[in-house]
Amino acid sequence: MADEATDGAEYGGDGRRLRWLAHNQARRRVIIDAAIRVLERSEPGEDIQVQLIAEEAGLARTVLYRHFHDRVDLDLAVQAKICEDLGAKLLAKLSYDGRPIEIIRAVIEGVVNWAVEHPTLFWFIELELPGPGPHPLSEAIERIAEQIEALMNTVVDYHGVELSAADRAGLDPWVFALIGAVFSGVKRWQSRMEAVPTAKGFADLLADSIWLQIKGLADMRGITVPDVPLSELLSVMEKSER
Repeated sequence: MADEATDGAEYGGDGRRLRWLAHNQARRRVIIDAAIRVLERSEPGEDIQVQLIAEEAGLARTVLYRHFHDRVDLDLAVQAKICEDLGAKLLAKLSYDGRPIEIIRAVIEGVVNWAVEHPTLFWFIELELPGPGPHPLSEAIERIAEQIEALMNTVVDYHGVELSAADRAGLDPWVFALIGAVFSGVKRWQSRMEAVPTAKGFADLLADSIWLQIKGLADMRGITVPDVPLSELLSVMEKSER
């Protein structure tokens, strides 16, 4: 709604212009969804022609390019949509209802299982495309990392521990690095001729590794990571504040 209001002000409330913008956005979504369907039917690394995407969308190739500056613009938009959907799935697993280790395991299993179910989409979002601005996958990882950092801060606040300024400042890039390492590890695991260990075995390995890092850093700072759902910590904290 805010975007529409802005557009209306910019173009003097031109109704035709607003209708064109809405039509353009709808057509872009159709094209992006068509590109994702084509990717799902393709193999990782396969060269996908724009003509295939246009045909899947029921459009002429020339019409498709009216809605995107070039192929890179199209590919970035497709990456952004895939990462948005994946990010939403993973963020849904970051619930305060689970124990810390369960939350970590759920997120990592989500990444591994999604990569197995959608190998070409996983390959595609890892591609480094030219252009300004952050990479769509980096933005998705950042959103996940921010939520994990919030969960960690809940544990820190529960114990009443004052982290140093350096620890506070370093928490964000450290969590980002952890999540980024998961994606890099899955990429390497999936690229091998034989997927060994199994998806579950590899997810467990990653989860155990990350859990040891988190627990180890917490122990060094006198913080005991509780083996209870984080919702219970919040309940205790709320009662103590009354």
